[in-house]
Amino acid sequence: MESSKRLKRCLHLFLWVVIIAAIIAAPTFLPVFRLNLLGRYLSLAIVAVGVDLIWGFAGLLSLGQGIFFALGGYCAAMYLQLNSSADLPNAIPEFFGLYGVKQLPFFWEPFKSPLFTLIAIWLVPALVAGLLGFLVFRNRIKGVYFSILTQAALLVFFNFFNGQQKLINGTNGLKTDVTELFGQMVGSDLVQRWFFWLTALLVIFTWFFARWIVRDRFGNVLIGIRDDEPRIRFTGYNPTLFKTIVFAIAGGLAGISGALYTVQSGIVSPQFMTVPFSIEMVIWVAVGGRGTLLGAILGAVVINYAKSLVSEALPASWMFIQGGLFILVVTALPEGILGWIQSQGPRNLLTRIGIPRRLGTYPSLEVEKSKEMNQ
Repeated sequence: MESSKRLKRCLHLFLWVVIIAAIIAAPTFLPVFRLNLLGRYLSLAIVAVGVDLIWGFAGLLSLGQGIFFALGGYCAAMYLQLNSSADLPNAIPEFFGLYGVKQLPFFWEPFKSPLFTLIAIWLVPALVAGLLGFLVFRNRIKGVYFSILTQAALLVFFNFFNGQQKLINGTNGLKTDVTELFGQMVGSDLVQRWFFWLTALLVIFTWFFARWIVRDRFGNVLIGIRDDEPRIRFTGYNPTLFKTIVFAIAGGLAGISGALYTVQSGIVSPQFMTVPFSIEMVIWVAVGGRGTLLGAILGAVVINYAKSLVSEALPASWMFIQGGLFILVVTALPEGILGWIQSQGPRNLLTRIGIPRRLGTYPSLEVEKSKEMNQ
């Protein structure tokens, strides 16, 4: 047991050294385009950590995290649009003129404030997630029914946002790369480098925050809910409260992730709320290692970077590779790659092919004792 914990600590330390070294070296060795891609994928790692919190620790498989991801993106884009249109007639974004809108809609007004925007990016998705979660969990909906319900909610939000042409430019979305921030074009190399460093710092902070959440009693209750919810309820805890809180936290993380992804991809649109995108989030966590947190980060970054490289070489093949990865995880690696390593998977694999396990306890002592007796 102690050796397993030591192995896990050493593995986490090694991976963090590799991750931090890669982040520091990336701006030097990667061209601007690749650096921008890495920044996007690091931002996706934040929503993956949220998925791991609710799925890996609480057993809640949500297929609707795209809702909260998109809400964070829209909050950031609305501020940038208003900030860049302050000198225009009526001080409203240009796209409103395409639909004959001459007055700024009321819900856009607060986003003129940068402080309000910074709070709204995580608070709005967290509140929506908390409300949705409370309505679901108080009725004790769980398992596959919870997954179906979150996917249905995703479709409702997608169709609603897709049709709001006069309010948020509907299916066209809101562009951010041509807007300005601190006197610089958001899509410029300088600003994108700033966002890369900001994203890298927030990924590290997110991991520490998630570890802090799951280390003590709160995390133990979440695991208890995942493994045996009736017993947790019998011991006096209210699972509805705990599940609502962690679902709201995951929603807030998704909002931060969506905002960072929006400013680095240059646009936010209802496409962030499509079903395949939310399912991909689950795949990142499943492949990286459910319930490991660090595996979620690695899964999001590595899989998306692999997707980019494979799609450039063989555009039509990535969907087959992604499907194969998911089948591999479900059938052979249910704990994910990082979970497999932590559970001494490589050592067990060597044992299966005929390489014996080296024992350092009583058998070795017995051999040494017999040698002394023979002498």
